[in-house]
Amino acid sequence: MKKIEKSEKNKGMMSLSRRHFVQTSAALVTVPFFARNAHANTDKSLPMAKIDTTPATVVATCSTFDCGGKCDIRAHIKEGIVTRITTRPDNELDETMPIMRACVRGRGYRKFSYHADRLKYPMKRVGKRGEGKFERISWDEATTLIAENVTRLTVKHGAASRFLTVSTAVTGGIFSGDTMMKKLFNLTGGYLPYYHSVSLGNTLKVTPYTYGIAKTGSSLDTLEDTPLVILWGHNPNETIFGHTNHYFQKMKNNGTKFIVVDPRYSDTAQSLADQWIPLLPTTDNALMDAMMYVIVTENLHDKPFIDKYVIGFDEEHMPEGVPANESLVAYLTGMKDGVLKTPEWAENITRVPANTIRQLAREYAMTKPAALIQGWGPQRHICGERSARGSSLLAAITGNVGKKGAWAAGYGGIGNRQSIHGPNIGENPVKAKISIMNWMQAVEDASSVRAEDGLLDADKLDTNIKMIFSLAGNYLVNQNPDVNAAAKLLADESKVEFIVVSDLYLSPSAKYADLVLPETSFLERWNIGNTWGTGNYFLLSEKVIEPAFERRSDYEWITEVAEKMGVKEAFTEGRSEKEWISHLVDTNKTRFEDRPDFPNFEELQKTRHYLFKDAPFVAFEKNINDFENNPFPTPSGKIEIFSKRLYDMNNPDIPALSHYVPAIEGPEDKLAEKYPLQMLTWKGKNRANSTQYANPWLKEAQRQEAWINPIDAENRGIKDGDMVRIYNDRGITEIPALVTQRIIPGVVGLQAGAWWAPDENGVDHGGCPNVLTSTRMTPLSHGNSHLTVLVEVTKA
Repeated sequence: MKKIEKSEKNKGMMSLSRRHFVQTSAALVTVPFFARNAHANTDKSLPMAKIDTTPATVVATCSTFDCGGKCDIRAHIKEGIVTRITTRPDNELDETMPIMRACVRGRGYRKFSYHADRLKYPMKRVGKRGEGKFERISWDEATTLIAENVTRLTVKHGAASRFLTVSTAVTGGIFSGDTMMKKLFNLTGGYLPYYHSVSLGNTLKVTPYTYGIAKTGSSLDTLEDTPLVILWGHNPNETIFGHTNHYFQKMKNNGTKFIVVDPRYSDTAQSLADQWIPLLPTTDNALMDAMMYVIVTENLHDKPFIDKYVIGFDEEHMPEGVPANESLVAYLTGMKDGVLKTPEWAENITRVPANTIRQLAREYAMTKPAALIQGWGPQRHICGERSARGSSLLAAITGNVGKKGAWAAGYGGIGNRQSIHGPNIGENPVKAKISIMNWMQAVEDASSVRAEDGLLDADKLDTNIKMIFSLAGNYLVNQNPDVNAAAKLLADESKVEFIVVSDLYLSPSAKYADLVLPETSFLERWNIGNTWGTGNYFLLSEKVIEPAFERRSDYEWITEVAEKMGVKEAFTEGRSEKEWISHLVDTNKTRFEDRPDFPNFEELQKTRHYLFKDAPFVAFEKNINDFENNPFPTPSGKIEIFSKRLYDMNNPDIPALSHYVPAIEGPEDKLAEKYPLQMLTWKGKNRANSTQYANPWLKEAQRQEAWINPIDAENRGIKDGDMVRIYNDRGITEIPALVTQRIIPGVVGLQAGAWWAPDENGVDHGGCPNVLTSTRMTPLSHGNSHLTVLVEVTKA
């Protein structure tokens, strides 16, 4: 082990400077220094370098970051350097393969990969955790430390003390470091796994209580003639959901009306919406309830559909063993609680005008078919499970289930969507599972994680988490809620004894590592880009350049760890990184033997992509068209807008009939007297979660600002551009204000994913929303509620 000497640092920076010059100056003329400054000298005989006109090699590839669309990226390679990134040319547009053209994120990858701040060498912590003080070590030292500490802590605490946290930056590829680390762990005793996607865990869990399964979405080509689409908290223009924008633009051009329900006038609302309906966060169910009140009292519901396919609508359609006045009609008309769920009732809660609610309800019920498509933002609230089910109630009572051009709402995953599978990592000997929201509990006191808190497949945890691997992720101390609490927990070295971070940059999470390892970007490794959302294709992500300095792919260094732990052959199965990709493509070809056009690896290197060309798919079409032979996979065999399973849980926070319940830290909470503004976060166009935050080009594309309505700003003496302080009992962040009518009064907005940058007093200056968010879990799913936050804003 040795510290970085000054000469070595300078040598590294000099190397980078020369490399960076080559990258950015391909079209520059090299002129002697004196000639550049001697503008009075007109001597034309001065020597001039010739411009290199040799064409670059252009490689079609894709990123493997956590983005919903694997866009077409064209890397221009010259002398081993990516000199430029472009995207699919206009003349290559093809309706049979509508791969998206790269957005601002995709076009910024070159600057991200070549930034001077990228990690260059393996480093070991020398200061306190969180200080960000490290010294350079060799790869041999790094992998030895990993092998020794994994072995030591496993012997001392057991395999369940080993934990891999969320690695969002690699979920777009099938061959990632966290996947292969799980394989190494499984070969040597196992690890403590977590369940839940932070993005969509609540709706994924709760939707089956309505339909029996989670996937409720149809392929988007079935919506081409739909006259009305309601996007409820859905922002595909910025988050990118597979082919969604391709189809939505076609629909817009064909005359489809789009209504966007969102507290913020998003880029999607700006480009698609014929009408924007803003509402207060956490009040979605009140708006849904009032819409259903209008639909039912004005006799706009689909009675024949309800009679045949739905249970729980009125007292005549209830399961046995349930007392009176538990049906939807009884709730809406106040038979249970004496409150009519009128638009006027909802206006006081949501801030949506009563007449707007009536118009929305009538238009949705009377337009046949109509598609209410709910995004994943509304379900990331403490009340998210209720809002996720509430949308499915609206779809059911209007008959918009199982029909071309309609949408069953709820989770919305596409039922016929295919994907290519990754490597077989073997069986995990550790059977206990925790929610991703339990990991801090499992560090502090494993005995506090019980079944009622989210523990699965075990009565108790045998040990605390003692080692954490974060491979291409920034969840630990940035994307995790209540960052200050997470940082305090990890700073205590007696709790988690060993933390390894492998990444491109020294992120806030990396500063809490004991070992920091310099990772490769997608341009420097082999992979397959697997899309999600509505995308039904994959792309080859080819290694187009060699990594600089001592950067290594996680597969390479994990292989070295495996060798030192005595399991190299079982781990690698004799394959290099490229050979793994070839093996996985060919293995999936066998899996999809009914698709003769599925490429082998050699063919994929020529075609670069593969589209699963399937017939249009309508969710629940078989159930509706042949109900007797295809009942819904629920206990009743019908669409359950009243769930007897939820009713038997007897939990007021999990109503059997989803409806509005005032949320903790919502607008009706007494805490609102102290913190009167709700904070909203969203996924922005310039980064995927926190990935690319360090990209200066994308910081220019969209600045991190606090969105605040002019009414709220005036009441606080805040003007556009003022530095403001956003705070609650959990933390403080200070950033500039954007005074805008694009956000509803009563709400302040912060784009998600900004890096935490605390000063010596703990005040964040990066605009990281998670200094303010709560680790509170949802009652049914034990999922996250990042978006339910009360704050106050003042001038800094």
